[in-house]
This record gives sequence, structure tokens and C-alpha cells, in this order.
Amino acid sequence: MGRDLMDTSAVTSSSSVSDTVNGSHEFRITGYSLAKGMGVGKYIASDTFNIGGFDWAIYFYPDGKSGEDKSTHVSLFIALASEGSDVRALFELTLVDQSGNGYHKVHSHFHFRRALESGPYSLKYRGSMWGFKRFFKRTALEKSDYLKDDCLQVHCSVGVVRSQTLGAKAYSIPVSPSDICLHIGQLLESGNGTDVNFDVNGEIFSAHKMILAARSPVFRAQFFGPMKDQNMQSIKIEDIEAPVFKALLHFIYWDKLPDMEELTGLNARWASTLMSQHLLAAADRYGLDRLRLLCESNLCEEVSINTVATTLALAEQHHCFQLKSVCLKFVSMPENLRAVMQTEGFDYLKQSCPHVITELLQYVTRINDHSVTTTKKQVVNGIFDEGDVVGRRVKQRQL
Repeated sequence: MGRDLMDTSAVTSSSSVSDTVNGSHEFRITGYSLAKGMGVGKYIASDTFNIGGFDWAIYFYPDGKSGEDKSTHVSLFIALASEGSDVRALFELTLVDQSGNGYHKVHSHFHFRRALESGPYSLKYRGSMWGFKRFFKRTALEKSDYLKDDCLQVHCSVGVVRSQTLGAKAYSIPVSPSDICLHIGQLLESGNGTDVNFDVNGEIFSAHKMILAARSPVFRAQFFGPMKDQNMQSIKIEDIEAPVFKALLHFIYWDKLPDMEELTGLNARWASTLMSQHLLAAADRYGLDRLRLLCESNLCEEVSINTVATTLALAEQHHCFQLKSVCLKFVSMPENLRAVMQTEGFDYLKQSCPHVITELLQYVTRINDHSVTTTKKQVVNGIFDEGDVVGRRVKQRQL
């Protein structure tokens, strides 16, 4: 029976972890000669600073903290300036060498990079101090490079010790992921509460002005801007196909792209590319930056011989600089260039964005191992016919 109990007993574990919250403070003491002689036990204090959740202050005693030294030394301390109970910390006080030689005078209770020989220093209450009554002999200080232009510079580092015990949590309450898009998306599908209709090539789409305005600055200006139409309940959409506008609404409500194959009824890769191209243009039109980036990402992954030229033209027209760069690099590859030039999309690119051809030539010449001039002549002659007006202009600029 004893063996059975041991076999079924739970094994638990926990660990105690101690580390430090570190910080530092620079304290500049200007007018040292005027502070000297203020009296034993009198001090100059820095502003308070917070490290590890506690307030601290630096105290400098020009004539020493204790009368037993007869003002032969200056004293320097770091003090707890907030209420605390047994605050454990590590300290370092540094008098900065202002000559630039780096011979700083350092008094340290700790070393960050090696194990401590003694534990952290404990401060029990507000006003508790750590430091040195005989930090520096006054006569030596006044002849040193630590005093420059009647100023001293003190650097103080503090590391507040914190400890915590880590163990397996006995209980937890799972929280379901956000479902706000589900509820908003279902609002579109149900049609409840719609207050505007869109006529897209004879197909009617109903939506909610407030949701459209929240997602699109263009819709916001249209429905609630200074030029709004109070009676606007039906809007005719030009230059956008119905499936594209449907995808646009889907993104506005669901914050994700619809299934392109299901939306178009086609499963060919080029169909998805064509849809992304049209949707990118629509996203740019309505100021939907995230949708535009999603379309750019999809088009980047779907770059091919047959689609890259039209995608490049689209990227140029809608200022999609990352997508444009991807297309230029793809077309300029020697194994792709000739095939792309034979596509209908390339003819469209030449006519709609002739200046992009100049950029393409620059890409080609950069990656080609032959003479730059020879390469340009070969590419330009291959791209344009002698009767092509645009071609002649590019030839004149490039050759």
C-alpha cells in the first residue's frame, strides 16, 4: 500500500529568485569654496530620485559629518528618503575625475560583475544612510582633478534587492479570446440596423454608417464631415466590381480577408491575384491601410511571370513602394525578363507607367555581368519596337 501511495503522490516545486533593480544619479556640486566652512554635520543634499520603488538622496558634508575628524575630511553618504522597512540594497559612490583621465575615486559596497563577499546593506527607516565619514581628505581634494571650476561631480549607483518565490499556480481561470470581430461581422450578415445602401453594378449591399466611419476616414468624411449629406441613404459606387466591394465590407467588419476562392467561385491562383489587385486599389481609395498591406503581402507571395507586370503598375499607381521593389527585382532577373516582356501585362505597364521602365533598366544593368551600355541597348531594343513613341523617348534618355 505504501508503494501505491508514493506512486500516486504529486510532485511540486518552487524557487526563490533574488535580483536587483539598478539605477544611478548624477549630483553636481557647484560653488564648493562657498560651501566650505558651513560647519561640521551640515550638508548639501541632492534632489530625491527613485530607484527600485524607493526615494533616495545624496548628502555631501563639506566639513565632515562628525566632529571627531576636526574638518579634515569631507563626508559623502547615500540616504533612504522614503518610508521603508528593512530595504536591502547595494551602493557605490564615485567622485568623478574631471580631467578626463578616468582616475575616479570609487567607494563601493558591491560589484555588479562578481559575487559579493558580504551581503547587501540594510536600511531600516527613512533617513538611514550608507557612506563614508572620511570619504576624502580636504587638502588633497582641493588640489586634485576632482575639483574643477569650483565644482565637484558625484555619481551614485544603487541596486535595490528584490526577492520572489515562483511556483506552479494551483488555480487559474481561462479567458476566452476577443470575439468583437465575430459580433460586428454577424451584424453585417444579419443586416440588422443598417442605415445605408450601396449600389454596385446593380447589386445592393447594406451597411452601417457608424461602423464604416470608424474604420475608414473616407467614409467618415462622407457621412459625418462638413460636406456630409444628411439624407444620404443610397450610394452608387463606380469603378469597383461587386465582389471586390463585398470583400471590402467583409474586411471592414471582420478585420480579415474573406476566402477569395469562395468569393469568386474560382480556385485558380491568378484569380486570387486579380482579386487582391482590385482590392488593393479599393483599400487605397477608402484609406484602409491594413487592408492595403494585406493585399500587398498576398501579391508579393503570388508574383509570377503572368501577373508581375500588372502588379508592378498597380504598385506604382498606389505608391506601394515595398511591393514595387519586389516586382522590379523579380522582372529584372535574367531568367524572368524575356518571358515577362511577352505578356499583355507588360504592354499595359509600358503605356501606363513608362517611367517605371527606366527604373527597370537600372535594376537590369546592376545585376548583369556584361557592359552596362551594351545591356541597356539590348534590353531597350527588346522591350520597344522602333515605332513605339514611348520606346524612342526612353532610348533617347538611356542611350
